Amino acid sequence: MLTYDKTTSSLYGSQPASTTLAPVVPATNGVRAQPHHRHIWIITGPAGCGKSTVAKYLADQLQLPYVEGDEYHPQPNIEKMASGIPLTDADRWDWLILLREQAVRELETGASGVVVTCSALKKKYRDVIRVASYNNAKVLVHFVYLQATEEMLMARVRARPGHYMKDNMVRSQFESLEEPDAEELSKDVLAVDVSGTMPEVQSLALGAVQEVLVKDSVSAAA
Repeated sequence: MLTYDKTTSSLYGSQPASTTLAPVVPATNGVRAQPHHRHIWIITGPAGCGKSTVAKYLADQLQLPYVEGDEYHPQPNIEKMASGIPLTDADRWDWLILLREQAVRELETGASGVVVTCSALKKKYRDVIRVASYNNAKVLVHFVYLQATEEMLMARVRARPGHYMKDNMVRSQFESLEEPDAEELSKDVLAVDVSGTMPEVQSLALGAVQEVLVKDSVSAAA
């Protein structure tokens, strides 16, 4: 398990060490690598891209806690979306901050990482989450961006029984979408094509995440 001393270092103090397992990282030279940092994995993309399915898979494979972003929307936001009314920036700020704080709380319990679903459509939304790493050099934030066409996601959302997202909400999300630019992609965004089957997408996402963890482990050992 990733620890810094007798107690597990937190973002804002110290908490008792937890029994949370370290993320599973491919072995190097027969020895399982241990990441140097704690990692917040934000699974992003518009509605219907498979955020929850991919996030749950990653959390299970990496043995990390999972935070479902949709469950943290305040009721007024849910009612607006159910009525087909797009959320404004003002609607999202508190939600984004709440998700960031929940991710931090998971790390403060001793978890070596956490997987969170959040659409994070705009760069400024992603920047709100990035604040979690500004306050502690041992924390890294990553965005696993699930890329898909509007047509593909529209079909998926229509097939979801009882989901509050409507067709025009998917269209609105694509209108708001600011795809990660070259700087973000070189820094903390992992782009994953979701045009394949779900097992293929899950495998791609896990491979991308594990590559980051291995690099972090190698840098720690250097």
